[in-house]
Amino acid sequence: MSTRPRVGIVGTGFMGRVHARAVTAIGGRVAAVLGSSPERTAAARWPGARAAVDLDDLLAAGVDAVHLCTPNHLHARDAERIIAAGVPVVCEKPLATTVADAERLTAAAEATGLVTAVPFVYRYHPLVREARARIAADPDAGLWLLHGSYLQDWLGDRAADNWRVHPELGGETRAFGDIGVHWCDLMEYVTGHRITRVLARFGRAFAERGPAGARTAVATEDGAVITFETDRGAIGSLAVSQASAGRKNRLWFSFDGPDRSYAFDQEDPEQLWIGGRDATTVLRRDPALHSAHADRFDPLPAGHPQGYRTCFEDFVADVCAALDGHPADGLPTFADGLRAARISAAVTASAVHGTFTEVPR
Repeated sequence: MSTRPRVGIVGTGFMGRVHARAVTAIGGRVAAVLGSSPERTAAARWPGARAAVDLDDLLAAGVDAVHLCTPNHLHARDAERIIAAGVPVVCEKPLATTVADAERLTAAAEATGLVTAVPFVYRYHPLVREARARIAADPDAGLWLLHGSYLQDWLGDRAADNWRVHPELGGETRAFGDIGVHWCDLMEYVTGHRITRVLARFGRAFAERGPAGARTAVATEDGAVITFETDRGAIGSLAVSQASAGRKNRLWFSFDGPDRSYAFDQEDPEQLWIGGRDATTVLRRDPALHSAHADRFDPLPAGHPQGYRTCFEDFVADVCAALDGHPADGLPTFADGLRAARISAAVTASAVHGTFTEVPR
């Protein structure tokens, strides 16, 4: 692969634009683009990008990797075709809308040895890495209560509709499958705990959605409350919502032990709260701290806020490093996408049956 990777992007909506910016920011090139229609493909306007007529045409552009940023129901179909063509693939979550499809994709990727990735990009906040390293280095951390929330309000309007609302396009779970999996991935990545069983309850802000006079019944959840247990004996809870007024993208966690607790809010990613019985520390992101754990993701001086876009750029840089044969610690792969699919399936089953449900290992 060249030092300036050529990337194909399938999907021209919000996430497609985020991926394209990240690719160019790390020195790559968007070589080909494919939208849901010729008009949307043409409207992408990424300089120098070939306007592909279909997926085969995009693959024929000689790309080093393909980024899938399409509606959920298309992920498994297109990722399978890309892997069969021998091309590495970055697939937006969910990797697939069923566990069986996610298992098949993961097995196919492992059989070919291709680089794969799923953008669980909140792993890339420097202070998230700092929390992870401190917890791993503390054998007596004794984390026993893992809790938090992921709250948004972009579906707080009854008239708001989106393909994600409809299970045939987005899958059986919406709020949890879209954002709850991010929180669970982050919790497991930071603490080393693995969720073993869940008890979930789904809720809706609105029974119907759409413009006045043309509303249709909603079949997916606007929010969820989940309690869970882990393989290390901890208990936890998670509240998820896409209809909480004023909450734009508030992913927050607190991982608590009897001696130390760690709290982080990705809307305020410049600080990590570290609680102690005798003293509490608010650690500010600062490259001057020379943390061996966060420095790689800490290019800006203190007081120059980093955020979501920087996380995405660092994620794409790790993908490119993997393409060059240098896989980085913490790069989320199809195996992590499969893990999210299994947790989603357990959460959905628990919400339907009202009982604790095991998460397959």
